[in-house]
Amino acid sequence: MTLLSLSPLDGRYREKVLQLPEYFSEAALMKYRITIEVEFFIALSLEPNIKEVRKFTKNEINSLRNLYLNFSQKDAEKIKTIEKTTNHDVKAVEYFIKEKLSKTSLKKYCEFIHFACTSEDINNLSYALMLKDGIKNVILPAMGKIHQDLLKKSKAWKKISILARTHGQPATPTTLGKEFFVFAKRLERQINQLKKQEYLGKFNGATGTFAAHHIAYPEVNWVRFSTRFIKSLKLTPNPLTTQIEPHDFQAEIYHNIIRFNTICTDLSRDIWLYISRNCFSQKLKEGEVGSSTMPHKVNPIDFENAEGNLGLANTLLTHLAGTLPISRLQRDLTDSTVQRNIGSALGYSLLAYTSLLKGLGKLKVNRKVLKKDLDENLEVLAEALQTVMRRYGIEKPYEKLKKLTRGKRITRQDLNSFIDSLALPKPEKLRLKKLTPATYTGLAEKLVV
Repeated sequence: MTLLSLSPLDGRYREKVLQLPEYFSEAALMKYRITIEVEFFIALSLEPNIKEVRKFTKNEINSLRNLYLNFSQKDAEKIKTIEKTTNHDVKAVEYFIKEKLSKTSLKKYCEFIHFACTSEDINNLSYALMLKDGIKNVILPAMGKIHQDLLKKSKAWKKISILARTHGQPATPTTLGKEFFVFAKRLERQINQLKKQEYLGKFNGATGTFAAHHIAYPEVNWVRFSTRFIKSLKLTPNPLTTQIEPHDFQAEIYHNIIRFNTICTDLSRDIWLYISRNCFSQKLKEGEVGSSTMPHKVNPIDFENAEGNLGLANTLLTHLAGTLPISRLQRDLTDSTVQRNIGSALGYSLLAYTSLLKGLGKLKVNRKVLKKDLDENLEVLAEALQTVMRRYGIEKPYEKLKKLTRGKRITRQDLNSFIDSLALPKPEKLRLKKLTPATYTGLAEKLVV
């Protein structure tokens, strides 16, 4: 029962992360392990110097690949049953495959399943494929939806002037579109880096020396074999390792996602503040309740949920990135238990992306509020005036505007009287008198491209 789940990802939020178990569940890990074992078995049959394994027929290869292509819940349960005896998850997968082959034409070659391998030869490639597939098929598309939504809003809102706030105080106006475009470009950079990420793998035995391989078949070029095999999985070979692939590439991935998530946190907090200032209202959904006691409330819960889950995700991702690249001497098991939480880290990320996207879809711009905010803060034009004064050589322009505006609310009459007192060309005075906070946005509109 999901109501008895220890993790909310498998309980309350299960429906929102349903795409991930296909890649990051224990059953998925079994499937990826079978993939590696089977493809290695096939590769051995194609190596001419290994004469004890004949070349498999096309039908035999198809039957072998069906072990992972048609992997079922029943198969996963069978492996768990075997593991109760072996107390070793990778060995259970090996025995499962051997049992499947025991009644086939390949029975006599069963001892070449897991030949010369250490568990990490199988595991590191499984996790690399798992990450590559899960990020490509689930995480990147979810990131892309946020990016595309921000781009769309940037272009739709690029002409809408808003009062900027630095240190929480009124500052030089900008446009809503330009501010959203800043976030879109920040996220775009992280997405592009993640798309270019290499996924590394090793296949070199118990301590990375090919010792077992070489002692059995010294005539085989095992470095070349390993490189070719890893490339066939569309992974990047890492030829020099200890027993484990050192996981540096995984740390790169997690740090990349951490940065993306941090930017999303920044976005969520900014929108929360815009909503609190009534710059945005939120579309209402029939039947929803904002407060158990205050009927009027429409809380920015999507952005709050996003922020909370981004924090959980980044905490887990930070631990993954900081722990996995460290292994005592040639190997310890710390990485094994930690890697089982990759799905949780990405699950909280996906949950946050879903909430953020939902919140973005509810936003409605309150143009009247934005206009009122601009009209009530004429003092932000002090920057414009003192900069033009500098152009025309008027002494101490900053100090004069500071005296007029610092910590004060000024009127249009105050501003015009000040402009009239300046030794400026008449056309320049007229231009400055026409200037409003709403039109003092520089090139903000043109920056959204």
